[in-house]
Amino acid sequence: MRLQMWGGVGLLLLSACRPDQVEHLSNTKELAVEAENHQVKRILPADLLRATRWAGDSLTRTADRALRQQVAALLQAGTVAEALPAGHTAAFAATDSVARVLQGTLSHTRRAPGGINQAADTSRTVKRPSGEVFTYERALLVTDAACLRCHGTETDVAPADLTLIRQRYPQVPLGYRVGEAMGTWRAQFTRQGIAEFYTMKTRKIFKRRF
Repeated sequence: MRLQMWGGVGLLLLSACRPDQVEHLSNTKELAVEAENHQVKRILPADLLRATRWAGDSLTRTADRALRQQVAALLQAGTVAEALPAGHTAAFAATDSVARVLQGTLSHTRRAPGGINQAADTSRTVKRPSGEVFTYERALLVTDAACLRCHGTETDVAPADLTLIRQRYPQVPLGYRVGEAMGTWRAQFTRQGIAEFYTMKTRKIFKRRF
């Protein structure tokens, strides 16, 4: 009698474990990724410096792209007088939202013409002057011939434009060549902004397969 009872229980267990009756979780990988994302991660000083480079590249490339697009549009209309001030205004306007997310600021300095350096764009200077501040610098390059219409040598700038620049914008330096650094992009970030950016950049994202 007892043997029959245990045999009946065994049959019930076997029938309860049939594969077609087991409900499998379909999003186990997604749940695992999400669980890992919520784990507290230790961010090392080297990680913060790496993230500062990422953040600086993101900010300055956005500025470069906005500057080139705005200047190209204005020069196509033939208005050098508007292109000169509007280009940099567009560059900084385009980076406002990015800078707020990164808790950073962007500025640039000028340098006198002389000395072509095509490799300057690959050079970055990243520092941590204090516990809560990170800085980033890279060259602001003359990227193409369109830049020379406002910043080239006297043979590159049209005579009428050259006269206009000297009259209205005497502070604008001339004499650059393509590939030359005409200044330096400078960015400054808070430690909190950089830490959040690092977390965002290294966060795992589940990719669905269809």
